[in-house]
Formats: sequence, C-alpha cells, structure tokens
Amino acid sequence: MKTENFFKRIQNDFKKAAAKNNTAAALVAKLLTFDRSLAFDVSFQKKNGSSRTVKGYRVQHNNILGPYKGGLRYHADVSMDEIKALSFLMTFKNAVIGVPFGGGKGGIAIDPKALDERELEEMTRSFARQLAPHIGPEKDVPAPDMNTNSKIMAWIADEYGKITGRPAPAVVTGKPIELGGSEGRLEATGYGGTYALLAILKFLKKKPENFTVAIQGFGNVGQHAGKSLRQNGFKVAAISDSKGGIYVPDGISDSDIKALVEYKAETGNLFNKRMMGQMIAPEEVLTLPVDIIVPAALENVIHKGNVRGIRAGIILEMANGPTTSEADKILVENGVMIIPDILANAGGVAVSYFEWFQNMRNERWTKKEVFSKLKKKMEQAVNDVYKIHREKKVTLREAAYMLALERIQAKWLKK
Repeated sequence: MKTENFFKRIQNDFKKAAAKNNTAAALVAKLLTFDRSLAFDVSFQKKNGSSRTVKGYRVQHNNILGPYKGGLRYHADVSMDEIKALSFLMTFKNAVIGVPFGGGKGGIAIDPKALDERELEEMTRSFARQLAPHIGPEKDVPAPDMNTNSKIMAWIADEYGKITGRPAPAVVTGKPIELGGSEGRLEATGYGGTYALLAILKFLKKKPENFTVAIQGFGNVGQHAGKSLRQNGFKVAAISDSKGGIYVPDGISDSDIKALVEYKAETGNLFNKRMMGQMIAPEEVLTLPVDIIVPAALENVIHKGNVRGIRAGIILEMANGPTTSEADKILVENGVMIIPDILANAGGVAVSYFEWFQNMRNERWTKKEVFSKLKKKMEQAVNDVYKIHREKKVTLREAAYMLALERIQAKWLKK
C-alpha cells in the first residue's frame, strides 16, 4: 500500500470538507492528531523451537463519537504509517454510517501464510496480551481485516477474557456465530455496497436491471457484492482478481457466480474454462464497456494511467482509496459519479456495531433482522449524504466527509 500518498489524500479530503463546513479550527487540529499510537514487539515460538519477534501496531485516532473501532490486519507490508491512515479513515467512516464509534486500526507486519495454525495462534495470543490494557468493550473494539478472520478474533477474545478474569465477547467483533458473532457479518460489506448503490439509483430514478457491472477483486467483499448485485437485478458482466478475470457481456448468472467462488476456492484461479466468456487481464475489468465498475480489492487502482479509458458512469468504491486524487478530479470533470469508500464499504462496520450491540445486551438477531437493519442504515446514510451533495453542489465524497464532520462536531460541542 502506498500509505503516504493514501494518507495525504484522505487528509486533503478531510481538510476540504472542513473548510466548506466551517468546522471549528480547534476540532480540525484535534482530528489531525492521534489519541494514541502503539507499537509492540510480538514474540512467539516457531514450530522448529526457535523464537521470532515481529512488529505489532494499534492506533487509536479519535473517540469523540465512542469507543475506537477498526480492524486488525496481518500483512508483510503493515506499517505505522499505513495503520495511522486507516485509523483516520475509520473515524469518518463510522461517523458517516452513524454508529457510535471512533476510529482505530491495528495489525502485525507478517505474512500469515508462512505460519502454521499453531504459530498463528501463539502469535495472535501474544499480540492480544500486548493489546489487552488498551482495548475493551467500551474502550477499543478490534475486528477482522486483511488476512484475519473469525478464528483469530476468537483467540483474541479468549485471551482477553483470561487476562481480565471474565468473558467479554464484545471486546472484538467478527467472531464465530457460536461465540457471540453476528449473523450476516461475513456478507455485510458486500451487501452494504449494494444497498448504497440501490439507494443512489432511487435518487437518479433508474432501475438496476438497466445497468451492467464489472467487479475488480473477488475476495470476501467482491464475492458477496457480486452475489447481492445479481440478486437485486444488476447484470454482472465481468469479475477479476489479481491473476485474471472473466468477461461475459450477456451477464454472469447466479449459479455461475457461485461456481466461480467454488472454483477459486478449489484451484486459486478465477477463470473457469468450462464457463462461457472471455478471459481478461486483471486491469482490463476497469475499462470494459459497462455502466458501473466496483473496485473491491486494492487502493490506487484507478489512476492517471487508466482513468481516461474508464467508460462507466458510476464507480462504487468497495476498496479503501481505490481512486487517486488526480483520477478523481478527471472522473468528476467527465461527469462520473463516485460513491466513495467511506460510504460504499461501511456495511462491515455497521454490522460490527450490530454484533457489539447484541453482545452488550445479550441479544441474538436473525440474519433477516441484520440485513433489514443494514439496509436501513445504508439507505439513511445515502439519503443524508445525497442531501448535502444536492444542496451544497459538492461531490458525494465531499458530502460524505461533510456529513461525518457535522456529526463529530455536534458531539464534540456537547462535551
């Protein structure tokens, strides 16, 4: 991740929105600093008996709206700069979607694929012991992120319970269902993006069946986005991952999307020769003749080198920071509507909030209830953002940051 450029970009987005909102100078200054930046030496024993130490991080950006909230990622490129950027983004994402959380993020600089399960668990528990004094259900609530999952969250919750002497399932979200996790958490980000897109189309007085979609990235988010988009009437014409992709101009069926998920799980490849369709390079998916493109993988994938080849009229940002500032400006000038990341991919943190809420009140909601509440959350957020977009004549990205700042400032003034 090009963290420095990404961080500068989101800070610039924030500053522009703050200026247009006439945000109090003291609050702007506060939001440009971090409440706490933690770095740990995380030691664990390898299977050959030797010891290894890696760097772990947790950044707590701001808690004006509530406990810090944000994921933990395991990746070789994790750094303090990256974690700071993402924790900053989380503050505004939580505010846009209207959940009572502040921004946080964390991770470990390691490739988890190089570890066996015992090593992964020992490392995670070592990290949890370092985190324990700084997290808690009403203090800071981590969640899964890149290369982390429900099993890792379960280990953290268990270790935290051992340290504190009492079970505290609400200390993390994204847990297994049987250990207090929420129904629908796995699908939340992908489904939330679909709900946001549907809400935007209502304002445009357009129907989903009139739109073709191309999805870049076919991990958890891309898979569930593809499924939900198809189920809601969109024609999903192309899907790609880091190795390649498939383009079916007439649309990929529900059964074929399911087959692609299974084929990738079995082989690690996306293109299935048994299916009708054209094999495409990973980057081609962004410049196909479709109405909507959904970048759902990495940052900076839409840039000055390919932006003029984009033919879609709508971009649904399911990844964090997929569009560079230069590309964003060109797209806006060309009349392309960008549904920004802090709105489009906020479904995950919305359902994380639902999980935390259920844990804190010892409740259990059905998947139907969760999806119904998620749809309402996303629709309300889109309605609030679109109102600012229309009244202030600003982009949806600017409107989303302006809405977030309004909510943060309102709470800040009451303290």
